[in-house]
Amino acid sequence: MSDQNEAYQSYSHEHRKFAPPAAFSKGAHIFGMETYQAEYDRSIADPEKYWGEVAEDLHWFKKWDQTLDASEAPFFKWFVGGKTNLAYNCLDRHVAEGRGETPALLWEGEPGDRRQLTYRELLKEVCHFANALKGLGIKKGDRVAIYLPMIPDLAVAVLACARIGAVHTVIFAGFSADSIRDRVDDCGAKLIITADGGYRRGKVLALKAIVDEGIADCSSIEAVLVIRRGGALSVECAMQAGRDHWAEDVLEGTSPDCPAEELDAEDLLFLLYTSGTTGKPKGIMHTTGGYMVYTYLTAKYIFDLQANDVYWCTADVGWITGHSYIIYGPMQNGVTQVMYEGAPDFPDYGRFWEIVERYKVTTFYTAPTAIRAFMKWGDEWLTKRDLSSLRLLGTVGEPINPEAWIWYHAVVGGERCPIVDTWWQTETGGIMLSPLPGVTPTKPGCATLPFFGIEPAVLTEEGDPADAGLLAIRKPWPGILRGIYGDAQRFKETYWCKWKGAHYFPGDGARIDEDGYFWILGRVDDVVNVSGHRIGTAELESVFVEHPSVVESAVIGVPHEIKGQGLVAFVTVKMSAKHDEALKKELVTMVDKAIGKFARPERILFSSDLPKTRSGKIMRRLLRDIAEGKALGNTTTLADPSIVEQLQKQYADGTK
Repeated sequence: MSDQNEAYQSYSHEHRKFAPPAAFSKGAHIFGMETYQAEYDRSIADPEKYWGEVAEDLHWFKKWDQTLDASEAPFFKWFVGGKTNLAYNCLDRHVAEGRGETPALLWEGEPGDRRQLTYRELLKEVCHFANALKGLGIKKGDRVAIYLPMIPDLAVAVLACARIGAVHTVIFAGFSADSIRDRVDDCGAKLIITADGGYRRGKVLALKAIVDEGIADCSSIEAVLVIRRGGALSVECAMQAGRDHWAEDVLEGTSPDCPAEELDAEDLLFLLYTSGTTGKPKGIMHTTGGYMVYTYLTAKYIFDLQANDVYWCTADVGWITGHSYIIYGPMQNGVTQVMYEGAPDFPDYGRFWEIVERYKVTTFYTAPTAIRAFMKWGDEWLTKRDLSSLRLLGTVGEPINPEAWIWYHAVVGGERCPIVDTWWQTETGGIMLSPLPGVTPTKPGCATLPFFGIEPAVLTEEGDPADAGLLAIRKPWPGILRGIYGDAQRFKETYWCKWKGAHYFPGDGARIDEDGYFWILGRVDDVVNVSGHRIGTAELESVFVEHPSVVESAVIGVPHEIKGQGLVAFVTVKMSAKHDEALKKELVTMVDKAIGKFARPERILFSSDLPKTRSGKIMRRLLRDIAEGKALGNTTTLADPSIVEQLQKQYADGTK
């Protein structure tokens, strides 16, 4: 390969392997590698037939005429001519089939207030809310922005939009007023749904006030619907006459009956804006039929959803994980799930484990950032709780460091729970690479094998197969994004810019190991070139996390007059650990042994935390800006903006 094609040189030496527990495999939907391989081969050989058969599991008002239309690629269409409704498949179908009394949501607020909704009760609330939306003039195709805390009303609002064919765009209730304005303006939202307030780490967030600031100059907004958070929350809430409405007033007198709109499979279901601290946000478009089928099957098989499961995905519905694996995927499968409003460390570091114990959670799906935080806080918060109900663990959001995976397996899962390490994106709609828990021998930090119908490859810039290089997806799948709202050219330039547009380019580097497993090495933008060696930062970071005192790290490249780029490592240690010159020397020795002396960092900075988005992703771009002395711009969308200021001062002072 030429230097241009050497996207990565992989230095991972992870060879530990864990077989699926025999007891788990015995009762799993998919069990045994032979079963997986036969099903996978069938899905790749004839994907239209395969996905057509899957779609038959769900309710359609009218069956599709054509499973896949690729005539205008990359603008693919699935289940062309079919008529369906996702809210119907999440709710009505279960009630009609005798599962109406199954609990749908077990909700807990941060202050400790609780609520339970069965599928029948949730359907009734969704119908009331859908009729309220109609009463405010919302109709099929209108865009509705939603800015709510993690309360049941958030699920109700999303499903009510889906029921009448309104296009929802959920904005994480932690984003700034500027972020609200950008998204509302881009999609031309007619209505925004918010609450008077919400809780986060014991503090009350005045959400309506943030919305008022954000939409002050948004000409498209005709109405604001305000939900009272309830409980002990008390927030001054200014209401603008003629525009603002209390939800309780609009809901009063509405009918509990609202027939689901018969939507075309390619009708727009939702817009979800990719977050970032610079540049215009991208409105990712997902349509109804294909997304419905894909989230249904991935949730069923990857989480091995069973009738008696209590499933908990700790994400916020403001992110794609919450759309696909809180609302649409699990609810299509009729599962009971936990929904929690607040932070994992309030009122103490044991809150999540208290919830697992109380509701007897069986499936726990969280992010590597959260797992590393649990490690940092100490095992004692888990060991005093009964976590024996857990049978499956999952991880999502970014590659997980092998040592964090091992801790998750041993301490949270008690070495009895398979871990599904899932790779996917907002743009893919659902999980693309993941172990199947009854099938796949797992390796710490590895996403392993593709899901049914997904044909990944690792390629050079020219499109030749490589052991390490650029990740490509060769075939369209039902959950694939349909474009970027209002910007078809940007869609093609972003995701179809390689290999003459023949394959989807997710922007990640990857490698394939001797077992054919896929390892995600991080964003291609996060490759550093040290003395001619092109290395993904994820592998470097994993070396640091192998140290027992380290819970998290971020590595960036900085200009170096001899090496081209040098490395700077930002390292977070456990609360009980020392961070001194001795630890620094130990970390350098580990780099020497695992990768080589050429990869020694120029500087190692110890910090209490790292700058992250509110979804938990480390903002390495901000770390590069700190190292290069650049202006940082707007940091209000970060989980804790003060961390950036601390690191900026520490770096400038030359503090080790």
